[in-house]
Amino acid sequence: MEDKIVKSSEIRVKVGLNVNNLPIGMKWTATDGDIVDAPAKAMMLSMWDQEKNNTMKIDLWTKDMSIEEMKQFFHQTLLTMADSFEKATGEHDVSEDLRDYCYHFADKMNVLPEK
Repeated sequence: MEDKIVKSSEIRVKVGLNVNNLPIGMKWTATDGDIVDAPAKAMMLSMWDQEKNNTMKIDLWTKDMSIEEMKQFFHQTLLTMADSFEKATGEHDVSEDLRDYCYHFADKMNVLPEK
């Protein structure tokens, strides 16, 4: 049986820019997630270009995103990447190595939760 599209879903990101084209506000909407104009301070979007065999990406953050928030955002994103990589490839050992690095990163950035 051949795969065919039976449904479409849409994710939209609205970015408000100042006169210098710097992001000052972001909102996102997901039609299947009951999310409408949810505020966000940062985003990282990576998409695989199969023709060029390369990653296309967009990294944006608003001017009011603090350094502390950015450190947490990166830490959590790296952890999510480890989980996604393991789920997609089954590479448990390498994913654990990445999680170990995430702990090191969080320790260096002082974003580990208090015990």
